[in-house]
Amino acid sequence: MSEATTSTTDGQISAPAARPAHRDGNVLRWVTAYTASMLGDTVFYLALSWAAVQRGTPAEAGIVTAVSAVPRALLMLGGGVVVDRLGPRRVVIGSDAVRCAAVLAVAVLLFATDPGLWLLALLALVFGAVDALFLPAVGALPARITAKDQLARVQGMRGLAVRFAAVVGAPLGGLGVAVGGSAAAFAFAGLLIAVSVPLLVSVRIRALPRDDAPAAAAEGGTAWRDLRDGLRYIRRHRVLGPLMLVIALGDLGFVGPLNIGLTLLADERGWGASGMGWVLAGFGVGAGTAALLLTVRGRVPHAGYVVAGALVPGAVAIGALAQAPALPVAVGTALLIGLLAGLSGALCGALLQTQSAPGMLGRVTAVSGIVSLGIAPLSMPLSAAAIGVWGTGPVFAVSAAVCGLGGVVALCAPGVRRAELPE
Repeated sequence: MSEATTSTTDGQISAPAARPAHRDGNVLRWVTAYTASMLGDTVFYLALSWAAVQRGTPAEAGIVTAVSAVPRALLMLGGGVVVDRLGPRRVVIGSDAVRCAAVLAVAVLLFATDPGLWLLALLALVFGAVDALFLPAVGALPARITAKDQLARVQGMRGLAVRFAAVVGAPLGGLGVAVGGSAAAFAFAGLLIAVSVPLLVSVRIRALPRDDAPAAAAEGGTAWRDLRDGLRYIRRHRVLGPLMLVIALGDLGFVGPLNIGLTLLADERGWGASGMGWVLAGFGVGAGTAALLLTVRGRVPHAGYVVAGALVPGAVAIGALAQAPALPVAVGTALLIGLLAGLSGALCGALLQTQSAPGMLGRVTAVSGIVSLGIAPLSMPLSAAAIGVWGTGPVFAVSAAVCGLGGVVALCAPGVRRAELPE
């Protein structure tokens, strides 16, 4: 098979490249665009929180930084329908361009005047609303730019991009604030997102297979019908339905302890901010290693069993983290958690990509996004309140049980347990 692909005038390619994804220029352009956009996101949220703190009370700053989550959660299902109707390439380019324009416009206003918290709150709302389109489109693109047998590798590359953005984005945002205040940081975020737009324009996608075309948008159907069809499709699918439950349980058991719970644990043990940073670094190294493993290998056999096999010991490690007798042990435990959570998360993402009909990927990604970005964060305030009453040990143990239950569901659901990635 030739490695070359033929292009159409609509930015589509007629066949996937034969070369591995990490050597495919088309995939690398997408990953580079995604990395630049994630870097811009990290800098944006740092600039937003800094600007809000400078212009309001701590409570007002908290509201401003959290307000983007509301339209994102409320509109993401609709965003998935739009993605499947219009195509992920068109939506991801348009939404990224709007994100860029909004951030740069606020940067200009902050350079020129001091409009107060209302502008920051409006920007957060706009950013969250556009994210409701951007995130499903980003999730639906990999299946349209490479072959199915390369999707696990692409998920690994995406994981590396997320880790890179998390490690590099915060110092870049801090540098922007130090050099020119929040206005400069917003401008820097906008420029980083701007880098991603022409790269996304240059990405070529495969034509939707004929058998999947009706799933994208039934002729004459309404958006509401598309939404109902998408939810019904997920619920009845032998892999996707139980896999969503696995993702939900894994995230619910993981998000609380590794966010607010870790902060309270570090304070309780006297590790301080630096100790918490070391534990987070251990987690990041583990998650990055899992992403690199998938990027290099490209496929993990018996993916369903591996998801369960990573979730169950990962849950045990979450419970053990609260019992770590010393900081080095906690760092090592966090590294193990990151490795297992990163592996299970990437494989769940790859299974979502390979098991979904391409015409449904926008809606499938939207539901997955709501589970991870809408439901799972609820565990943070609940974990904080519970730790205040019962302490870190019992709460981490309960969180571990919830996460482990996700692994049990994966083992008990035949579709997930037997799920394989394409060879």
